[in-house]
Amino acid sequence: MTPSVTVFFDGACPLCRREIVLMRRLDRRGAICFIDVSDATTACPIDRAALLARFHASENGRLFSGARAFAAMWRAIPMLRPLGILADLPWARPVFEAAYLGFLRLRPRLQRLVS
Repeated sequence: MTPSVTVFFDGACPLCRREIVLMRRLDRRGAICFIDVSDATTACPIDRAALLARFHASENGRLFSGARAFAAMWRAIPMLRPLGILADLPWARPVFEAAYLGFLRLRPRLQRLVS
């Protein structure tokens, strides 16, 4: 299967690496291409610093960040597809984005716990 979603992740982040390991395990169909943008030799579709600051995913030629990127990734995994559809509903997007922004504030502390 040709990947339908490309996920750009921070391979230098222990928390991100753990999450990507889980997503790879769940992605049994190979629907997602995972790209580590912490490697300076990796080609990036936008500024590397922007890719490292927020989670990004490309789906059907559109680049998403934050909660919408997670929704795109979830839609590519059958088990998580309902959550991905829910997260991308217009009324739900602000809720999921607020949760993602809350996570970003906690991320530095969580990284220390898993490293």
